[in-house]
Amino acid sequence: MKRYVPFRKGEIVSEAENSRASTRASVGARRNPETEAAVLQAAEELLREQGYAALTMEAVCKRARAGKATLYRWWPSRAHLVLALVSRSKQEMALPATGTLRGDLTAYFDDLLARWRGDGGALPIGPLVRVLYVEAADNAELGAALLEERRERWQLLDHILAAAAARGEVSHRLTIDRAKQVTMALPIYLLMIGQLPAPGETAALVADILPALA
Repeated sequence: MKRYVPFRKGEIVSEAENSRASTRASVGARRNPETEAAVLQAAEELLREQGYAALTMEAVCKRARAGKATLYRWWPSRAHLVLALVSRSKQEMALPATGTLRGDLTAYFDDLLARWRGDGGALPIGPLVRVLYVEAADNAELGAALLEERRERWQLLDHILAAAAARGEVSHRLTIDRAKQVTMALPIYLLMIGQLPAPGETAALVADILPALA
């Protein structure tokens, strides 16, 4: 049995909602990049300071100096706003090319798990992903947005697994979609129960995943 170190969540502290915000210019339904960046930065700062439970759209508006109507037009709820932060982090991931499935998955999960944990002082997105999965169970609109985000951000896995299948490293009985589900099942389970692998334990995680793909 391989050991996985429990993920340590930050303490959530309640804070009174901030007052009505002043507005920053936006261009109709099209997002103003400056405003979008300011909103995402404000949301990240507030999440660091007080956690998801105390996050409000009003507080984000005030911190970003953005209009409430603008926020709700772009993100229908605070969960959708948090999903945008998760998506932004994943967009920075690079496609590994080690030449083997084991090597590619190890590099991929080294990067993904570091983002989930918040290594190097980054905002830990793992707890945010966990909250989104829980809330999506009772929110069809959020569930659809989460599914679409997952399809887009798992494109790296598409390339990794397709290349591995071409080399004969993935069983022909598995479609690429099924192989992605198999690959992510254990990491997501560990995320949901708060037992993410610690730095240096990625190889053990990949060793547990590979037999199900062979």
